[in-house]
Amino acid sequence: MQTVYFLLGSNLGDKKTYLKEALLQLEKNVGRTIRTSSIYETQSWGVTGQPDYLNQVVEMETLFLPDKILEKTQKIENFLHRERTKKWGSRTIDIDVLFFGKEIIDLPQLKIPHPQIQHRLFTLVPLNELIPDFVHPILNKTIQELRQEVGDGLLVKKIAFTN
Repeated sequence: MQTVYFLLGSNLGDKKTYLKEALLQLEKNVGRTIRTSSIYETQSWGVTGQPDYLNQVVEMETLFLPDKILEKTQKIENFLHRERTKKWGSRTIDIDVLFFGKEIIDLPQLKIPHPQIQHRLFTLVPLNELIPDFVHPILNKTIQELRQEVGDGLLVKKIAFTN
């Protein structure tokens, strides 16, 4: 068993439903949920003028290897009507693999840890809720330290608490 962390994000349609359905599909196809962060409303990152996102971090246990997890998450995104039209464009659902234990994966199609974690407040805030003392295996800093250092000034507001 390996612990994997996902970031779920949605800024189109019924965003809460997309997050819930993505979590159900992850449980059905990838592994067992250990816990989830609160849900946060966040401003769009990378491209301005888009609807705000709902984001949530999910901690799961899985038996699958990272390349298989990527395949499964992309199938879930397709199932939930994700359209890949432009980089950082609006989407019904986005599922990013943030960490796979403490492993470092460097494949053309998949980089773990996710290479943008340290730049994204919308990722670090829910991660910090779950694993503030987890040490990033490349940057050798805790999530809490990265959260304090991030220069991202976008709004990240807790709107729903974990169940």
